[in-house]
Amino acid sequence: MTSWPELEAMPNNLVNYGVTDNGIAIIELCSDSDGNPLTEGKTSVNTYTRAMWEDIDQAILNARFDDSVTVIMMIGHGEKFFSAGASINYLNTLTPRYKYFFCLHANETLSRLEQTPKLVIAAMNGHTIGGGLEIAMAADIRIGLKDNGSVGLPEVSLGVLAGTGGTARLSRLVGKAKAMEIMVTGRKFSFEEAQEMDLIHDVYDSSSSEEFRSDVMDYASQFTLPFAATKAIGNIKRSVQSGMEIPLEYHLALERELQSDLFQSSDAKTGIAAYVEKKTPRFEGA
Repeated sequence: MTSWPELEAMPNNLVNYGVTDNGIAIIELCSDSDGNPLTEGKTSVNTYTRAMWEDIDQAILNARFDDSVTVIMMIGHGEKFFSAGASINYLNTLTPRYKYFFCLHANETLSRLEQTPKLVIAAMNGHTIGGGLEIAMAADIRIGLKDNGSVGLPEVSLGVLAGTGGTARLSRLVGKAKAMEIMVTGRKFSFEEAQEMDLIHDVYDSSSSEEFRSDVMDYASQFTLPFAATKAIGNIKRSVQSGMEIPLEYHLALERELQSDLFQSSDAKTGIAAYVEKKTPRFEGA
């Protein structure tokens, strides 16, 4: 069983970050309903501002450049919210042009997360609404906590759209028709319904938020060294992430190049030899 690591606050005190002994980087969103650093007596709603995106961006870079990290897990602080998205009170103070650059920075940050060749898991431990769902959709695997929250993109009720990748990613994940229905109604729905439409991968019936964290950590640990071929997982992600947006013939060419890279790796030699010798491979990520 992998222990939850000690987390340290990023510079703006809106994200907590830490790495487990087996290479799981935890990015924990942590703010009140106004997007300010959490203080005693406030509920963790984990809404974001520009300052939180700066913390998220730096945490992603920390995980990307840390050779010991093979899995990135995003989770919300507290027991009620993964994230409620952007702080509406904060948005109300911004000029239209500033809001545009705010969305641009958020898009760039989530793109950086998607393009990092390490597995990303969104542990949806509570309500995952608006921009919170947009963050979760940039992960590779999404897991919800049963009866502990809802999901949705309700931006239409504010007279806007889900502009941090929401319209693009949701339509790719659940299809055009379902995505349209979800966004034009702005309705919220359960993790179970989200799983039925393949928006999330699993719903854990954990008895508490603490147990959920432990359960998700155990799940993530199977993708760490020496049990998993982490270099292969990274190349699989690169092929799927980049290849979906290009013609099939170019995707196949990309796939061959990534496979060629793996054939030259130590892990491929280890994995193939272990299969032939009927042994359990122990990978090194190289």
